[in-house]
Amino acid sequence: MRPDNRASDALRALSFERSYTKFADGAVLITMGDTKVLCTASVANQVPAFLQGTGGGWVTAEYNMLPGSTPDRVSRDAFRRGRAMEISRFIGRSLRPVVDLHALGERQISVDCDVLQADGGTRSAAITGGFVALYDACSALVNRKEIEHFPILYQCAAISVGMVEGEARLDLDYREDFVADVDMNVAAQSDGEYLGLQGASEGESFSRQQLDLMLNLAEKGLNEIFALQREALGLT
Repeated sequence: MRPDNRASDALRALSFERSYTKFADGAVLITMGDTKVLCTASVANQVPAFLQGTGGGWVTAEYNMLPGSTPDRVSRDAFRRGRAMEISRFIGRSLRPVVDLHALGERQISVDCDVLQADGGTRSAAITGGFVALYDACSALVNRKEIEHFPILYQCAAISVGMVEGEARLDLDYREDFVADVDMNVAAQSDGEYLGLQGASEGESFSRQQLDLMLNLAEKGLNEIFALQREALGLT
């Protein structure tokens, strides 16, 4: 049995609260079980130096865990080094391919993902909620007539999977993640193409058969998440 009595292929309760803050072009609080991440998307009318003069835009991301998001206080300065940078890159690399960057013009959208409460799957929640915030920011650009074409090409989401006690499980919470033999994060777009895979064994190797089990679980979970994203965005 899982700690919260879910089936091995079941997601935690997932919700999106849009327009969570006032000033960002997109602001979404995503809740996945007891994990809560505030995702904001802000538009700037400038791009990094390497894109200046190209007519194309950019999407970038920053991830951070706030003090008080875990039982032991997280230091702001300590967390920003190393792990936060790696997770930020994973989020940005997952979000960029689902946007027509040329349609943005020379604008940058920064997606900031701040973990308010961490109980496993924070980077997956950041990508999943970050997409909804990004969608809202792009909608705002169209509504203000700053861009002509809506630039979102596909939905984007991510989910964690793992091997725990010899069983493939979907959407690990912290208690499962802590004891998992394998832990993996899978990011994909809504046409089924992968955007990123991050996974490793935790002391025990894993087989191709186990990998296939985890990827099949991830596909099932992602399809459910895409449906919830569409519902939250009013696209159903």
